[in-house]
Amino acid sequence: MATTTAAITLTSTDLLSDSLSLSTTATLTKAGGAVGLDQTSGLGRKTTTSTSQYILFDADDFASGPAKAHKVYLKNTSTTDSEYFLLSIDDKSIGRLYAGDWAFVPWANADGTNDIKITPSVSTTMTLEFMLIHEA
Repeated sequence: MATTTAAITLTSTDLLSDSLSLSTTATLTKAGGAVGLDQTSGLGRKTTTSTSQYILFDADDFASGPAKAHKVYLKNTSTTDSEYFLLSIDDKSIGRLYAGDWAFVPWANADGTNDIKITPSVSTTMTLEFMLIHEA
């Protein structure tokens, strides 16, 4: 059984009237149990040179069904503040990852049609770092 732990810490001294300090961790397990997620796409990079939409994870390539606990990590490696990747699941926009932004989100591939897609904001070279941690 693989053991993978995700952690996040949020801190700020000037966002609220008091200092903000949040920290949480989670052990990534298969849906409905204590068995660790044991599959991964590996850490990869997608370099783009157009504003075309790209399928990053094709839902047909991964186990579907309502009881799957897939997790997706994404990071825009750009250092140009205005450059972003638009993240979509099928035709639904999820949000923009601007330079240096990252996301760690669950992926519900309930019916095998929820492709994860990215659309770069510029046609110059941009790179997205990505990984899928999933169950078979």
